[in-house]
Amino acid sequence: MSMIVSYKRHRFPPEIIAHAVWLYVRFNLSLREVEEMLLKRDIDVSYETIRRWVAKFAPQIARNLRRRQARPGDVWHLDEVVVTISGRKFWLWRAVDQEGIVLEEILQSRRDKRAAKRLLKALIKRFGLPKRIVTDKLRSYGAARREIASGLEHRSHKGLNNRAENSHLPFRKRERCMQGFRSPGGLQRFVTCQSAAKNRFSIPARRRSANATRYHRIEAFDAWKEAASI
Repeated sequence: MSMIVSYKRHRFPPEIIAHAVWLYVRFNLSLREVEEMLLKRDIDVSYETIRRWVAKFAPQIARNLRRRQARPGDVWHLDEVVVTISGRKFWLWRAVDQEGIVLEEILQSRRDKRAAKRLLKALIKRFGLPKRIVTDKLRSYGAARREIASGLEHRSHKGLNNRAENSHLPFRKRERCMQGFRSPGGLQRFVTCQSAAKNRFSIPARRRSANATRYHRIEAFDAWKEAASI
């Protein structure tokens, strides 16, 4: 059940606030570009106000979208990508199912068994055991799997894990657009919101006809409005 998003003590209507948040988390736009797009519609709001809207409302909307998310597939692809923040290296660990739906993202300072266990534990706690996991050749995945779910089928091959590697591309595009992230917490909050929107609005391969695409987008907009309590 979705949690109600409250817009009390905000001068602008909820529809405008939710639309600004959607523009920012859904597309590779800067705050100033969102400001310009709203001004084209005669909505005069500063980019700083939009930044505060995103910080306040995007995580709430993302949580509601995840609550409405369908049960994932039974094949999970796990991968990690390096991110540099203020000169320090971090690793963004991500899991997607066979349809490319993002299941979990955790930013960690290590690339070892402990970090892999944290990702795998979070996934199993939330979704239960899958049929199979697919990873690259990083040995930390195998060590974590043996300790947590020894009977779980595990395929480890770089060529099999393109699904997870491709899921990093939207994040990398946004990272370049934003010229990096200022803090680990800010990155974690943003990717969680970005992935929740991407999961809902991305067109599944089985719905690529013109009519199916149109209906999927209408459903996605309805889901966004409900998640944003509009």
